[in-house]
Amino acid sequence: MSKHEMTTTDNATNRTYTADIATENATQHRVSLRPLVNITEAEDGFTLTAEMPGVPKDAVEVKVEDGLLTLAGDIKLPQVTGMKSTYAEVKTARYQRAFTLSRELDSTKIEASQADGVLSLHIPKAEHAKPRKIEVQVG
Repeated sequence: MSKHEMTTTDNATNRTYTADIATENATQHRVSLRPLVNITEAEDGFTLTAEMPGVPKDAVEVKVEDGLLTLAGDIKLPQVTGMKSTYAEVKTARYQRAFTLSRELDSTKIEASQADGVLSLHIPKAEHAKPRKIEVQVG
């Protein structure tokens, strides 16, 4: 991948939280997670895969704003029916990662799909950025 095509702009994972032990009104403890990402390049564009296990399809967010591609998704850990949590450091988690998109990419044609906890995006190159063969005329 060309370093000029797409760069990551996310911050380091923040895992600061507190725990309330055996209280009725325990606060929701949220952990920020950074999804593992692979990016591959082909002639027509890039494929980005992000591992976001536990995030249901309706909790996945993919947006582009001012050339910034943001991936996010929420996980809510289930509470066992009929039981009360005595100690919980994590009740919810949020995956989040952002990438700056080059002008050589067509952000209006990004396609996304999800399967088995992996979010896949196809980010096509803009027409002017795709390689093309120029025919040489004789004479």
